[in-house]
Amino acid sequence: MAFERIQQTKLSDVIMERIEAMIVDGTLAAGARLPSERDLAHKFSVSRPSLREAIQKLEARGLLERRQGGGTYVCDNMQQRVAEPLLELLAKHPESQFDLLEFRHALEGISSYYAALRGTAQDLEQIEQSFRNIAEDPGAELKAQAQALVDFNLRICEASHNVILLHLVRSMQPLLVKNIEQNLQDLAHKPGIMQQLHEHRRQIVAAITAGEPEQAREACHQLLAYIEHALLTSNREQSRIQRSLRRTQTG
Repeated sequence: MAFERIQQTKLSDVIMERIEAMIVDGTLAAGARLPSERDLAHKFSVSRPSLREAIQKLEARGLLERRQGGGTYVCDNMQQRVAEPLLELLAKHPESQFDLLEFRHALEGISSYYAALRGTAQDLEQIEQSFRNIAEDPGAELKAQAQALVDFNLRICEASHNVILLHLVRSMQPLLVKNIEQNLQDLAHKPGIMQQLHEHRRQIVAAITAGEPEQAREACHQLLAYIEHALLTSNREQSRIQRSLRRTQTG
């Protein structure tokens, strides 16, 4: 009978795997700064040389990077690769905003579904707090409002406890902020629309809190369908105004 030799695992490899797992599960987000070597070695109860070796291996694999001025960060290459080309595309082709809305149906709908199914008490409190943050400052500038709405969606995604969804949503944050900011710019001046959007979001929160996944997903779909309809109506109104202006100028 042949016996295979048991390979001893290096401590630096164990540390490396631990940090990798924290990146995968979202504990360490893209762009996050790691604690200092001293603090991290203390948290892991390991020597600083072993920790340093693990960090060097993760740097070589493109998962961590050292930045000028000090500090080690989780690389956010995925965010840059996803967001930058699409931001440029949306700037050149405004009609693609509707394609992104359709994509958000899938992304936010499934996040809401699993948040209602798996969300912990802490998750639900964070969702409710982010919802309150939106309501507390309705007069904020559009970019701040858009960021608050993206944070709300991110809290729901975190509550889904699906690491693939979480990484995808985080990587798309700049794109989503831009999309939502544009939607707000088009709709904020329309009477009653912002109140209706807030009511749709309240229904999403209520369904997630009640642990009703199908209702949460449906409430999310209704919100996005309402936004799409409002944008189409606004676009038609703008087209009519532009046609009237052209007729006035030519007349």
